[in-house]
Amino acid sequence: MHIIIDGYNLIRQSDVFRAAEKTSLETGRNRLIHSLALYNQSKSHRITVVFDGWIEGSPQEERYRERGIDVVYSRRGERADEVIKRMARRGGSDLLVVSSDRDIALSVTKAGGVALSSHQFETKMRDDHDGQQPSEQFPGDSDDDEQSERVASTKKKGPARKRSKRERKTLKALRKL
Repeated sequence: MHIIIDGYNLIRQSDVFRAAEKTSLETGRNRLIHSLALYNQSKSHRITVVFDGWIEGSPQEERYRERGIDVVYSRRGERADEVIKRMARRGGSDLLVVSSDRDIALSVTKAGGVALSSHQFETKMRDDHDGQQPSEQFPGDSDDDEQSERVASTKKKGPARKRSKRERKTLKALRKL
């Protein structure tokens, strides 16, 4: 699985990374890359982090590898969002993009990949680091008594509710993480 991460989006959605970023932008980036490297030691996914370089960046897109993580800076005049969308179009179906940006999520799902919010990914990363087992439940589901009664009932009133294709694809990607 190839995981593409909107770097600044994840940093600014996370309390931990945002606190590191208050020291300096570079500290926040380094903390994120370090955490991703620790996560990737047990998972061995291909991980790419994309950062904005559009204001003070290089005229060309910059790419390098640090601690087993591919790091990409968009070129001057181009946002990381555009780089992520371009990568998603080329990425195929075995792609997971981490961003809380709705526009990116929509582009990724249109391209056949799976979009995951920054908060969901950070929670998954933290749970794996703590050694806890991931939940098999989809994030929007709840374990209400009413819902379990409906499932346990033998009286059928129509077709069973099947999760949407997007929900099933997201759940499958979460299990792989």
